[in-house]
Amino acid sequence: MRLVYETSGNEVQVGDKTSTFRDELVEVKYITKPHKPSSTGRVGVRFLNEQHTVEFFPGVINAEWIEREDR
Repeated sequence: MRLVYETSGNEVQVGDKTSTFRDELVEVKYITKPHKPSSTGRVGVRFLNEQHTVEFFPGVINAEWIEREDR
């Protein structure tokens, strides 16, 4: 199972600087895989102008899971 950006197909990596669907610049801090078939998992990001980390659904950074074994 891999988390990839929808537009480029590149795999999401911790440390990537990307943007949300609202064009807010963020840095990927961690990735949590889905824990059951109906889960989307989560992505922890830090807004580049702030210090705290927040958790989003992968779709917020235009990412999706591919090659899922649980579906």
